[in-house]
Amino acid sequence: MKHDALTPAQRSLRARAAAFALHAQGGTTTRAATAAFLSRFERQVDPDGILAPEERSRRAGLARKAYMSSLALKSSRTRSRSAAARRVSGAIDRATAGLEAATDSESAATARMTLAALEGRAMGEDPDD
Repeated sequence: MKHDALTPAQRSLRARAAAFALHAQGGTTTRAATAAFLSRFERQVDPDGILAPEERSRRAGLARKAYMSSLALKSSRTRSRSAAARRVSGAIDRATAGLEAATDSESAATARMTLAALEGRAMGEDPDD
């Protein structure tokens, strides 16, 4: 270890001090980007600019909520698919281990059938077809 090397705790303190200094100088503002993002929804609900400002704002808020809800649904579905894939992968690993550990032909046949069904599920095949 070098003489002037920092410990993880010291690096964390140094980073915290730098972040506070940056915020104190106002170097972290995202106001312009946020305004541009939100104006997208106002243009979406009132492309011709004919609505009253209150109505445009109300509709833009609802459009933003709809957008965020659709992102949440996509995220949830992705997490569900990932979790299902992990479960099937683990089951395939266990079935493979069972096949390798089978000591008689009946156990081996059962393990092979289980493995085939799991591999079909992993490939997206419906076991009830």
